[in-house]
Amino acid sequence: MSEHADPIPPVEVEAPEVPPEERVSRLDPETRARRDAALRLVRKYGDPSLKSRALPVERFDEALREEVRRMGQLMHDALGIGLAATQLGVMHRVLVYRVEPDAPVAALVNPVLEWAGKEKEALEEGCLSLPGVLVDVARPIHVRVRGQDEYGDELLIEASGLEARVIQHEMDHLDGVLMLDRAAREDRKEALRALREQEQADRAA
Repeated sequence: MSEHADPIPPVEVEAPEVPPEERVSRLDPETRARRDAALRLVRKYGDPSLKSRALPVERFDEALREEVRRMGQLMHDALGIGLAATQLGVMHRVLVYRVEPDAPVAALVNPVLEWAGKEKEALEEGCLSLPGVLVDVARPIHVRVRGQDEYGDELLIEASGLEARVIQHEMDHLDGVLMLDRAAREDRKEALRALREQEQADRAA
């Protein structure tokens, strides 16, 4: 997030976008309650907004900055390290992320992938919109992304490793692409089966 905004406290960082369930089970009651409340605001698999392409942001006003602040706080409370506006049902090309525990939340508006290295790496990813689901996704290790911050100032980000992966994951959301769309067929089938079982369990509860 920009230096103009109030910082959001650091959070322990593990994997994109959500921590392993065994770590979640060890949360203190207050943190768990805050996480559960935040996750209720995140659109889940099957919501049309997750398969829709977001629109470019044209107005860099206080409403946009408040949107970014809210996204950063929700991501923090949900213990995520990335969040796209479409995951909240907002069709703006806006994402926030934080991959270093002591770093401020970064906002990226109207991101464009300028370059991606040829070298790829397959790693397990999670997603706040697909709770409990983890799949291997192969992505370029190095990327260069151009965009703007929430004040309209130009940004050029050269990212590698986890930062590059998180940015790509969130940019996919802005194009209506989920990590399942990039997973191997068998992994995708297994994940969909788990989602159906979870949905049935939720209805029965």
